Amino acid sequence: KFESLPKVSFMTSSMKSLKYLDMSNNLLRHDRAAVQCQWAESLTELDLSSNQLTDAVFECLPFNIAKLDLQSNQITSVPKGIAELQALKELNLASNRLADLPGCAGFPSLELLNIELNSIVSPSADFFQSCPRVRELQAGHNPFKCSCELQDFVRLERRSGRKLAGWPATYVCEYPEGLRGTQLKDFHLTELACNTALLLVTALLLTLALVAVVAFLCIYLDVPWYVRMTWQWTQTKRRARYDRPGEQETALQFHAFVSYSERDSLWVKNELIPNLEKGEGCIRLCQHERNFIPGKTIVENIVNCIEKSYKSIFVLSPNFVQSEWCHYELYFAHHKLFSENSNSLILILLEPIAPHMIPARYHKLRALMAKRTYLEWPKERAKHTLFWANLRAAISINLP
Repeated sequence: KFESLPKVSFMTSSMKSLKYLDMSNNLLRHDRAAVQCQWAESLTELDLSSNQLTDAVFECLPFNIAKLDLQSNQITSVPKGIAELQALKELNLASNRLADLPGCAGFPSLELLNIELNSIVSPSADFFQSCPRVRELQAGHNPFKCSCELQDFVRLERRSGRKLAGWPATYVCEYPEGLRGTQLKDFHLTELACNTALLLVTALLLTLALVAVVAFLCIYLDVPWYVRMTWQWTQTKRRARYDRPGEQETALQFHAFVSYSERDSLWVKNELIPNLEKGEGCIRLCQHERNFIPGKTIVENIVNCIEKSYKSIFVLSPNFVQSEWCHYELYFAHHKLFSENSNSLILILLEPIAPHMIPARYHKLRALMAKRTYLEWPKERAKHTLFWANLRAAISINLP
């Protein structure tokens, strides 16, 4: 029932031939404020296992000790700056409360270390670098956490020349729950998951690639143009909502709004308008040259004319796809088609259009030509009568 470690050291101070001392299974303690210890100079092996010693024990050890057993105590760490134990070759710290592997700053001659059954979760991977003379490390039966830090320790085992005693049977993951019972040799993580710098670089490259792809798609599909047009559409609708009631004419005023390229204006003025506006069932056409209201923006005029028209007629030709304003009109008419769930578009193919001639931004036109039937202007004069009859039937409605 020895209780004071300094008293035990003083008992041995006059024992000139003492080499081995076993003080295990006692009640030994050591207070940091206690007097200095004084051991026999001949002492080389000391067994202090199964006592109540804490970290302060390293301040009360024989300088010439070569083999030290501190198993089953209450040691939580090996303090830095302790007196160097130059001769210490074997150290047993099993069954304590250590959270990491101790360094060899105070034990330059250490060859064997037992640190089993402690509380080591992620052992330091630089142990063998700080302890170059250690030929065997017993670190099994600890509650290892399978993580990137532990993977570095596993790599250390491969480089250390099999210095880990009990490998791999006693080295088992305790955390996380999903990997409990997995041997450390079977635990693997990718380099990307553990290398923070590599992960950041990869994330940055992926982000840049995503931004580049989005930017390319925005340019290819002309997304900025559509965003700008949508903004103008909403602004026009908002201004119309706040106009004076007398200026709001939401009722239909025209049978159809005609959209065409200026280069096709001769056909519109000489063929389309005379054949529809004259004769039976007079049809009112909305044409930008005569129905756009001065003082309003072009976009506002386009929106108003489309909303006041029962149908929208688009005269398609290679000239049409090269016209910026025709594209605006097609966009707003297409917007009305979906917002009102109506069937308001009529496509007249004045001249054949090769698919490669349609710019990327006209993907709506491609989709419409692929899904919707269109009237093709016949070159034979004998077929013109049937063409105008079909067109009149498509826009036949009684206007107020």
